[in-house]
Amino acid sequence: MSFKKHDPSKPIHIPTTELEVQQYWRDIDAFKTSQKLSEGKPEYSFYDGPPFATGKPHYGHLLAGTIKDVVTRHAHATGHHVERRFGWDTHGLPVEHEIDKTLNIKGKDDVMKMGIDKYNAACREIVMRYSGEWKDTVERMGRWIDFDTGYKTLDPTFMESVWWVFGQLWQKNQVYRGLRVMPYSTGCTTPLSNFEAGEDYRMTSDPAVTVSFPLVDDPSTSLLAWTTTPYTLPSNLALCVNPEFTYIKIHDFERGQNFILLESLLGTIYKEYQNGKKPDAQKEPKFKKVGQFSGKDMVGWRYVPMFDHFTEQYEDRAFRVLADGYVTDSSGTGIVHQAPAFGEDDHRICVAHKVVRDDEIPPCPIDEAGKFTAEVPEYQGKHVKEADPTIIKDLQKKARLISRSDIMHSYPFCWRSGTPLIYRAVPSWFVRVANISDKLVANNQKTRWVPANVGEGRFGGWIRNARDWNISRNRYWGTPIPLWVSEDYEEIVAISSIAELEELSGKTGITDLHRESIDNITIPSKQGKGELRRIEEVFDCWFESGSMPYAQSHFPFENKERFQKSYPADFVSEGIDQTRGWFYTLLVLGTHLYDTAPWKNLIVTGLVLAADGKKMSKKLKNYPDPMEVVSKYGADCVRLFLVNSPVVRADNLRFREDGVREILTNVILKWINSLNFYLGQVELYDQTTGDKFVYDHDAPKSTNVMDRWILATCQTLIQHVDTEMAAYRLYTVIPRLLDLISDLTNWYIRFNRSRLKGSGGVEDTRAALNTLYEVLFTLCLTMSSFTPFTCETVYQALRPTSPAPKDPKQDVRSIHFLPFPSVRAEYFDPVIERQVQRMRAVIDLGRVIRDKKMLKVKIPLKELVIFHHDQEYLDDVKSLESYICAELNVLNIVYTSDEAKTGIKYKAEADWPTLGKKLRKDLAKVKKALPDMTTEQCKVFVTEGKTELAGIELITGDLVVTRFVEVAEEEKNNYDSASDNDVIIVLDIQRHPELDALALLRALTSRVNKLRKEAGLKPSDKVDIYYEYDQGESDAIQPALEGNEEYLVKQIGGVPTLFSQKGEDKKIIQVEKRTKDAEDLGQGERFVLSLASRA
Repeated sequence: MSFKKHDPSKPIHIPTTELEVQQYWRDIDAFKTSQKLSEGKPEYSFYDGPPFATGKPHYGHLLAGTIKDVVTRHAHATGHHVERRFGWDTHGLPVEHEIDKTLNIKGKDDVMKMGIDKYNAACREIVMRYSGEWKDTVERMGRWIDFDTGYKTLDPTFMESVWWVFGQLWQKNQVYRGLRVMPYSTGCTTPLSNFEAGEDYRMTSDPAVTVSFPLVDDPSTSLLAWTTTPYTLPSNLALCVNPEFTYIKIHDFERGQNFILLESLLGTIYKEYQNGKKPDAQKEPKFKKVGQFSGKDMVGWRYVPMFDHFTEQYEDRAFRVLADGYVTDSSGTGIVHQAPAFGEDDHRICVAHKVVRDDEIPPCPIDEAGKFTAEVPEYQGKHVKEADPTIIKDLQKKARLISRSDIMHSYPFCWRSGTPLIYRAVPSWFVRVANISDKLVANNQKTRWVPANVGEGRFGGWIRNARDWNISRNRYWGTPIPLWVSEDYEEIVAISSIAELEELSGKTGITDLHRESIDNITIPSKQGKGELRRIEEVFDCWFESGSMPYAQSHFPFENKERFQKSYPADFVSEGIDQTRGWFYTLLVLGTHLYDTAPWKNLIVTGLVLAADGKKMSKKLKNYPDPMEVVSKYGADCVRLFLVNSPVVRADNLRFREDGVREILTNVILKWINSLNFYLGQVELYDQTTGDKFVYDHDAPKSTNVMDRWILATCQTLIQHVDTEMAAYRLYTVIPRLLDLISDLTNWYIRFNRSRLKGSGGVEDTRAALNTLYEVLFTLCLTMSSFTPFTCETVYQALRPTSPAPKDPKQDVRSIHFLPFPSVRAEYFDPVIERQVQRMRAVIDLGRVIRDKKMLKVKIPLKELVIFHHDQEYLDDVKSLESYICAELNVLNIVYTSDEAKTGIKYKAEADWPTLGKKLRKDLAKVKKALPDMTTEQCKVFVTEGKTELAGIELITGDLVVTRFVEVAEEEKNNYDSASDNDVIIVLDIQRHPELDALALLRALTSRVNKLRKEAGLKPSDKVDIYYEYDQGESDAIQPALEGNEEYLVKQIGGVPTLFSQKGEDKKIIQVEKRTKDAEDLGQGERFVLSLASRA
């Protein structure tokens, strides 16, 4: 069960290495071992929102799983015991919709013919269809979670706890049965909750018709109403006006009829009045105004019904004008047709005006699938949306259609079936929410949301206006609502447990709680009403997932102590779509049961979109398969890409495969290259000293400034990660971790290659290796939660040079068994961190000039001038002069704060949009005058904090003053300057012939090292180096070697000799292949190198 030894001389394939790590974890049972090692430590609780296993994991699941894994791994590493149990959402519409499609089930009749037992058996068969793929994906992504003790919402233990939750609400009188107009899915044949109805709005085209309702007392005069749902007209019972509006009566010349509507909405029937336009006065008018009425005076007017299907039943109380303030003047005619079975306001108004009673179902001539019934025979069997064209034709035949158009508007669709929703009156069971909205807000404010603005804004606004929650579904595959009722609903018994049901019913041995198992169980009435039978409805599956904190542990029937220790959870996380889903239901139930939110900390993520910004679609194939990306680049690359993106701040992410590839190239492989370099230098050290290098935690503090800098940087990182992870700000952690990898590869190793190869003697080499080990090890410990595979790979490669643990009983087989690192205060060194930061600033500016002037670093330059007002800055940079000289390849550095000598000038710039708000019309004057502002004026502005331009006073904050060097035109080929608005540098960019030998040696060193790498040589391998010039080229190397022999031995392990002097016993092992044209090579560089094995 040992880990495969890492070979630094061979190329690494990250995905393959990750699979080897995964196998190693299996071999040592790493996750369960880590759980055992943390037993007895403080508990850290985490709730996992259950996904459906009827679909395969997508990028949203990978994102959520990664964030959950990062946070719980970090909690474990910081000294906690973290129970991580996977959950499965197995009930509800997603499963039923699959079965309905497969078995061609259209409605309740089909299910009844089949039998609920067979229907539910079919559902049960598919609920775990992709559980294997889920488990493979979760494990491949490096997430540690317990599948063996995970929960399923179909488990009787889970369902029983859901009953208990409901029973608590029933006892508190927080559940009631009501008739509500609800969003209704004809595709899934069930009402939806308000938050489900908001899941899928689409732009869609609907017919918009204006129809007439002749007055009973004046048939030549009609009230006009406008609607986008013609299918509701057969159920019309009233018309509603706004009591505060004034309506006009017009005579339409073409039709010879009178119409009543709002004057401001004449455009609905006359195009020339649309959008507030006035008709051409030269043209004949189409109507004349003949009267006007106040809305409140129209109340009670009776009109002739559009259809006569419900006239006999409602004639004495319907077909009259009502008034309510909800009627607007923004569209339509200002008169709204009322179909109380199809509109929430319609129902409210009709109940208020006693058109219908609150306990009766108003005319609703459609079945569960949204098709007209025999109550309206002319449209029987047609879906309401399909019937619209026929209804419009019939309106025309009845001479009731005044105008018709099509309207594009945002309309809700069923999130599961993709069919347009309708609104219809349905008797449903509700949990009271509106009465606790203040508590919801208060409890939510006690929790931490990351980012905070979602909790305060989007979610906060939702719960402030929370409405009662429809928890019942007229479906089959779900947890049955445990209410047994008499036929008249006057006697209701709520059951909270299996034991209670057995006791009251007399039936024993109940082992399953699905409908087929309990619908036939009756309870004797205690009021002489015969047998009480269970209501047909099942719970909305959101009620089940909201009950998860209690039901996953079968609370309160078992695990009371464990529940009490873990509630509320320390952490939950899901996507932003759950603000109206799981987060909401968790909070509602937690507030009702315990007056608390069930979480302390919550990370909400944005949505992962395709690269084109559209929703990821299997049909469009607009995104790469998640597991193919993992197989190509590795799970750690995907993890880092997701966590280091806007999606962790609840913004949307456009998934780019290139972004994952960049993580592999710029982060993971550079990290591995640093490891390989370390291992190579350790081998070299061991061979050259005869000693075996082992890291020494208690080694004396290094005196080398780069050692002290990189170790100080590590402590700053540890402190930062500790602080930010405690605040759940993952998005601030990754950039710092990536910075350390960059610091390590681009600065520390780059500047210390010769030390690590032994140039400073044994003790200095040991100090450098000790430092490099500690940085690599610190990276492993701090990043183990984010990149578990790479950290394990690096850690295992470090173990041969790791000291034995101080506690011999400590299990050190995995990086994930080790604690998060503690800050070593003795390493903190803000002065050195400042010095190196300033050195880097100077080097970066020098690189900018070299790049701009196309001067390769191998070309030595004579002089660099560094200007700064602050002597401390100059001293800081001077202390690291050797690094600057080496990196920028300059011979001499001049430090100065003399502006005149350096030629420093000042210029002022402005943030024009900001300044424009302040100056308004005077902005143009300042814009014109600013370019003429002199260096002296700029200095005065900096000193006094104010100046006057074009007669306008400007103060600190209005202008930004920067310094620069103005190079004279005749000197531009000799010098160039650069500034970062802090330090200014001037670089001599002239070629000096006396420096060309240095350039040649630098090129030679680079090419030898490249050739050694191509030959697969280790740093400890000794070889002879030969060179051979192209025909006709003079030997420039020989004179350059003189006096530099010691330098070359340290850099490349020997002094090159002419190929013609190679002995016949020397075996060539690698010959340089020229990749450039000879013309592209520098002076004296047109030679070919060869390496020969040394006897």
